[in-house]
Amino acid sequence: MAAASIIAASETSYTRHPSPSETTHRVLARAVRDAITQSGLDHRQIDGFGVCSFTLEPDHAIDLAWRMGLKVRWLMQDTNGGASAGNLLQHAVHAIEAGAASAIVLVAGDRMDAAAFEKLVTRYNRATEEHLSPLPLTGPNALFAMLTTRQMEERGLEPADYGRIAVAQRSWAGLNPGAVYRQPLSLEEYFAAPMVADPLRRYDCVPSVTGANAVVVVADDRATGMPRARVLGVTSSFNRDDQGGNGLVTGVAESADAAWQSTGVAPSDIDVLSVYDDYPAMVVAQLNDLGVVHASDTSRFIRERVATRDYALNTSGGQLSAGQAGSAGGMHGLVEVVRQLRREAGDRQAAKARIGAVTGYGMVLYRYGSCGNVTVLEAAA
Repeated sequence: MAAASIIAASETSYTRHPSPSETTHRVLARAVRDAITQSGLDHRQIDGFGVCSFTLEPDHAIDLAWRMGLKVRWLMQDTNGGASAGNLLQHAVHAIEAGAASAIVLVAGDRMDAAAFEKLVTRYNRATEEHLSPLPLTGPNALFAMLTTRQMEERGLEPADYGRIAVAQRSWAGLNPGAVYRQPLSLEEYFAAPMVADPLRRYDCVPSVTGANAVVVVADDRATGMPRARVLGVTSSFNRDDQGGNGLVTGVAESADAAWQSTGVAPSDIDVLSVYDDYPAMVVAQLNDLGVVHASDTSRFIRERVATRDYALNTSGGQLSAGQAGSAGGMHGLVEVVRQLRREAGDRQAAKARIGAVTGYGMVLYRYGSCGNVTVLEAAA
């Protein structure tokens, strides 16, 4: 039996245009408060806290914990982008197994307006600041446009395959009251949208939003009798071959091999899946890396399983339609899968949701993401 389970999953309202009074501290605190309330615990029972945020500075994890009135004995801060949710969860499970904490809140999010986004993409890390920004190359669109072209050539894909992913996720988003973009999107509208960086069009690029996500992780003996997502395993890969490769295989591939081996779960067992979707090409890459579909069969899988929503993939609408709330991007997928396993997804609830998986992908350096992870969860009561 697993040592830890997630008993609550919270997401604040996402917005493209935050009010002047909105702050990162407030949006994170709302997600934390809502998650604790949902868990049925009192804030005095929380003895562990982990946070990821690009815009929390000059404060740190301990400052935010203090402001929220939390007194904890386990504390962590992670800033590794889309991989942060998996990183935080992995360490939280280890803390619970070691007896360092028994009830941990993990939160990620940002107040992401135009100024914050510009600062993020120009000073993301030293490689970006010293080598990309002077070009100028503001943001990763051009980098992933080249990757998408390479992926099309090597895997026999067409622009319509990527369009079908965006359209399908918009259809899921129409069932998610929290998604920023819910209006239907047709393939014709996808192709009519402005080109951003050939072959990427507007709907291939993740929209930046303000918001936060949080989960409560507890020792299993504190979760008896309540709907929960039992953590079967979290595996991670850091700084492996991504920077020297062509970007078509991510660290998720190595993490997936370890995840299936350690949990006894096979890709075919997954009932609901959230993959990190800053671009449709990364959805494709991670479907291949996970072993959900062989690279040579990707186009057919997209047409027959993804476009029809027969396969429960990114059921929140993903970041492409729900929005990317800064560092909450990875936590967004985790919250959605937990909601599915706890049967809290409303109109978008997957009919069968017993085994779920979530991927994290982040920290684009001079080339590609250097962090990847896979989380495997099981519905329990």
